[in-house]
Amino acid sequence: MLLVTAAAVGAAFAGPLLYVVAQNVALGSDVWAELTSADTWWALGRTLVLALAVAASGAVLGTGLAWLTTRTDLPGRRLWRVLVPLPLVVPSFVGAAALLAALAPGGLLAQVLGPVGVEELPALRGFTGAWLVLTLFTYPYVYLPAAARFALLPPSLEESARLLGRRPRQVFASVVLPQSRGAVLAGTLLVFLYTVSDFGAVKLLRYPTLTTQIFANRLFDRPQAFALALLLAAVALAVVAAERGVARRSAAVEAVGGGRPLLVPLGRWRAPATGGVALVLLLALVGPLATLAYWAGRGLSRSGAAATSAGLGELVAPTVNTAVIGTITAVVAVVVVLPVAFLTARHRTRTGAVANTLVVGGFALPGLVVALALVFWVLNAPVLGVLYQTLPVLIFAYVVHFGAQSMRAAQVAVSGVPDRLGDAARVLGAGPARRLATVELPLMLPGLVAGAGLVLLSTMKELPATLLLRPTDVETLSVHIWNAAEDGFLAELGLASIVLVALSGVLTRLLVVRRAHAA
Repeated sequence: MLLVTAAAVGAAFAGPLLYVVAQNVALGSDVWAELTSADTWWALGRTLVLALAVAASGAVLGTGLAWLTTRTDLPGRRLWRVLVPLPLVVPSFVGAAALLAALAPGGLLAQVLGPVGVEELPALRGFTGAWLVLTLFTYPYVYLPAAARFALLPPSLEESARLLGRRPRQVFASVVLPQSRGAVLAGTLLVFLYTVSDFGAVKLLRYPTLTTQIFANRLFDRPQAFALALLLAAVALAVVAAERGVARRSAAVEAVGGGRPLLVPLGRWRAPATGGVALVLLLALVGPLATLAYWAGRGLSRSGAAATSAGLGELVAPTVNTAVIGTITAVVAVVVVLPVAFLTARHRTRTGAVANTLVVGGFALPGLVVALALVFWVLNAPVLGVLYQTLPVLIFAYVVHFGAQSMRAAQVAVSGVPDRLGDAARVLGAGPARRLATVELPLMLPGLVAGAGLVLLSTMKELPATLLLRPTDVETLSVHIWNAAEDGFLAELGLASIVLVALSGVLTRLLVVRRAHAA
């Protein structure tokens, strides 16, 4: 049953990729000319350099923050656990726009620093700007699975290492980090794939990549657009295959929480560590939100209190729609990828490996390509035309696009359940369903919820697929933000963005942090 289910899941996730391949075949020789052109390889090189840099910095930052908030006596770590994942929900184009506005002449930061003599601020453009912005808004991809893994590690191994004379830094390097390698690699892969598929931030920051070329030529030069989309998918599949090879060679470590994890005393490093966490949140959360609040405040103060009430009232329906659709998508994504996670983490069959590659590879395709593929399949398949612009198709698009975010978290969760527990339950007469419900799921739940949280947060800010596939009478916060940006209504943009972050904070606290940090 696992093989059949995994094959069906892989086939479903292969739809957008097959669409891209079919379009390239139909366009023929023009595609080959585009693939071999100097401009294509120039864009590919810039994309890979940025993706590798962001993945490396995101891995270091996310792992460090996860360790500080789960395994040390960092002051206020319960509050940090809620705040640290929140930059993930800020759309990259919104975060980039907010930081650009804050650093612009006459912007919020210029007004704050002007009285102390700072008249000129550095420009946030090009590679440096894109690297900084994408690192700040993607490190939670590493933080969430790493924090969930850290919380599950038994304290016995660390106690043994300390009794043998190891210092806390040595214990982290030789015991904690090796056992969490799978979770860190899972998050790093997502950061890499997110970077190669991002459009909004790199476009605003003037750093040309494959995605900017695809979007620029999607209407006027279809051969180049589809050739670049195929190249983007090939890069994703190659990276996924390489990551799976590394994971397969790594020794599987069984670890189940046997009590509260040991807390490392930071000592004299408590103040610097707290300042470092605060600085990250200042750049990734407080700064953008302050700029958005500044926009909202200026616009609303000019319109009076009545306009403020009306503006908030208009956000009720988009807020409810965003929360409901995001939660449903997160649950469906975890349920769909769990059979593939079992097949790849425990049985390691070729069917599971192929299905895993197709699931994770779909994340690298831009949301617009995924949406266009589903529009093509729905409108051209018999009977399915009635599903166009309905919630099932929209949720399916989200699952295809973001299923990768729950896949590796699910694989780490499955591999962390010791086989001996399942064997003991089998000896006592428990069938597969009962073993799953009573033994395996409770142990896997923190990792599964962490993966679901990634899907939830990404779904809430997705824009291209939502614009193309949503029912005409359903509006989400991301659509409201985009419409406000298109119309130049900065007050509405700021207010809706603040509501989106606040909603994400509540859902992250209820659905992700409480489970992911359970000890």
